[in-house]
Amino acid sequence: MDLIQALKKELMSEAETTRKFLTLVPEAKYNWAPHEKSMKMKDLAVHIAELPSWIAMAVDMGELDFAANEYTPTLFSNNIELRVIFEKSLEQGDEALTRVHPDDLEKRWVLRNGEAILWEGTKYGMIRQAFSQTAHHRAQLGVYLRLLNIPIPGSYGPSADDQKF
Repeated sequence: MDLIQALKKELMSEAETTRKFLTLVPEAKYNWAPHEKSMKMKDLAVHIAELPSWIAMAVDMGELDFAANEYTPTLFSNNIELRVIFEKSLEQGDEALTRVHPDDLEKRWVLRNGEAILWEGTKYGMIRQAFSQTAHHRAQLGVYLRLLNIPIPGSYGPSADDQKF
């Protein structure tokens, strides 16, 4: 299997798990957070939904400068709209992987805030960051759900809620 096909396969595998988590986000708790320093559930959910589009950003750009590009999360009002955001983001990521040439994955990619470099690597490395961020924030969402006593789906095998003893 070549690298592009491996990335596409991983993207779709992660998407299956992400869909399970996004489906469980309780609309009545969108403004809830477990701690004052934590993101609100709605902000966390839309961040997760938008992460696959980072793949297209990695492919199409050489850097992202937060000082020059203010981030505004995509607005949504219910879980159907949240899932539409995710599916569009997933399509953007998958399409970017379809058109990228493998040699381009070694090109430099920088995440910065003005002159401060926050992350520097390759386009491939930034794609890997998108996958890592998805798993990280999805796990964070799992904690939110657990604290609200919502059963957690398995990610890489069954969860404690999936297991029958």
